[in-house]
Amino acid sequence: MQIDFLKYQGAGNDFVMIDNRNLNFPKLDNKLVGKLCDRRFGVGGDGLILLENDSNHDFRMVYFNADGYEGTMCGNGGRCCVAFAKQLGVIGNKTEFIATDGKHDATIENGLVNLRMTNVDFVAENKDHYFLDTGSPHHVEFTKDVEKINVQEKGSEIRNGAPYFEEGTNVNFAENLGNNTIKVRTFERGVEGETLACGTGVTAVAISAYKAGILNGNTVKLNVEGGKLEVTFEETDNGFENIFLKGPAEFVFEGSIGL
Repeated sequence: MQIDFLKYQGAGNDFVMIDNRNLNFPKLDNKLVGKLCDRRFGVGGDGLILLENDSNHDFRMVYFNADGYEGTMCGNGGRCCVAFAKQLGVIGNKTEFIATDGKHDATIENGLVNLRMTNVDFVAENKDHYFLDTGSPHHVEFTKDVEKINVQEKGSEIRNGAPYFEEGTNVNFAENLGNNTIKVRTFERGVEGETLACGTGVTAVAISAYKAGILNGNTVKLNVEGGKLEVTFEETDNGFENIFLKGPAEFVFEGSIGL
């Protein structure tokens, strides 16, 4: 089997992108997806994304974690899929598409993709962390020195521990740098390790920081291991709406792999 692909990255969060409008890709083959994401025996990526046709939207985004299994929403993956759709000629600089968590719209301007995320209607505030779903579930902890955190060890422990257990959660460690800027490191389930960026993760951190009272306004700059992202939002009577994730989504290379 010969598979054509493109590689994209958003703030270091990288993805294998496949045009599956002809529905030829065997997406039920979890081992194949996992092999394509493998950095030693495949193309390598934090996830794999299929772009498919949809009768009611510009396209459909189907996202797989690096473990080979279909995952929940991926914010940086969504932004990269928008850039991919433009490169394919499917869209211009504006789009409306469908993903596992529902409808999204996005714009492209000056190389940056601004993606509307799902609304957040509930944030659980606990003694030492916050928990919310931004398209994917996220545990958020604030710390004074995020660089000293063993993200692999502590993230793995929290990801599988109470109250998350078998379903698990993504885990974010965040440090307030002042001036509405927060440093974030994320342990992603499905990758089972730290990634250079996580779009749904920084979205969860931004909203948690607002709930914690450490922000001056609703525009947040997030410094991640792979670059910089920005999140804006509005608080309403129903929670948080008009949530946008903004940042780069860049083409890296394209190729064909025989399996």
